[in-house]
Amino acid sequence: MTLIDGKKTADDIKREIAAEVQKMVARGLKRPHLAAILVGHDGGSETYVANKVKACEVCGFRSTLIRHEDDVSEQVLLDDIARLNADPDVDGFIVQLPLPRHIDEQKIIEAIDFRKDVDGFHPINVGRMSIGLPCFKSATPAGIIELLARYDIPTRGKRCVVLGRSNIVGKPVATLMMQKSNPGDATVTVCHSATEGLADITRQADIIIAALGRPGFVTADMVKDGVTIIDVGTTRVPDPSRKSGFRLSGDVDFDNVAPKCSFITPVPGGVGPMTICSLMKNTLLAATGAVYPR
Repeated sequence: MTLIDGKKTADDIKREIAAEVQKMVARGLKRPHLAAILVGHDGGSETYVANKVKACEVCGFRSTLIRHEDDVSEQVLLDDIARLNADPDVDGFIVQLPLPRHIDEQKIIEAIDFRKDVDGFHPINVGRMSIGLPCFKSATPAGIIELLARYDIPTRGKRCVVLGRSNIVGKPVATLMMQKSNPGDATVTVCHSATEGLADITRQADIIIAALGRPGFVTADMVKDGVTIIDVGTTRVPDPSRKSGFRLSGDVDFDNVAPKCSFITPVPGGVGPMTICSLMKNTLLAATGAVYPR
């Protein structure tokens, strides 16, 4: 069994990005600039945005954080987005999800200029990705593909089961896995809460990408020997023995499933660091005009 080290891989990629930024600055070009809008004080979102700011520092990017309380109006967010869209110094930006219930998330996503949508959520980027055109790919799916590539895990012709159909992970990663590319060229099945005979399906999988948000859902009896497992789940589970009062749990029963795997990602330290790394890559692409020429 090989443990897929997302943290080390992400650190390697951030060093590669930092070297590219140094070359840009040496040529007289400006540093890439990533902005983020954070609403409220959700613990997970706070941690995630803080990690993004740190990643910007490592990569040599400029970063801006715009904060609002939970009761911020939708119009205020739309005004922020309009300013960032129009600011030539900002190469890319994100609005951290989830948002409070009184705000229409889809309206916010669609207000972002797709050429600065480094989260890859705008319908134009999603549509271009679906037909294999240059675009900003969703950060977590792009990170998964990068891990498969860097660990030289074969995907062509393999049976891949995606557990979950969210717009952020399940649907886009299924799209990327079935495209004519490497990694890619897999035979993809997407499973969800209405899937019947789920264990029979997962036992046929060469690759399982679990993105359900249900701790320990995938058990040893649901997988075959030699399977590759990418565990996207990151759920805070109460744990009084920890100083924080919780521990992070993936969607896979790691201790019992790992011995059957050829490759598996841990939680934490697997997909999570790659998500932030992919955001950095998208920001560099935005700054250089490699996807959407300026």
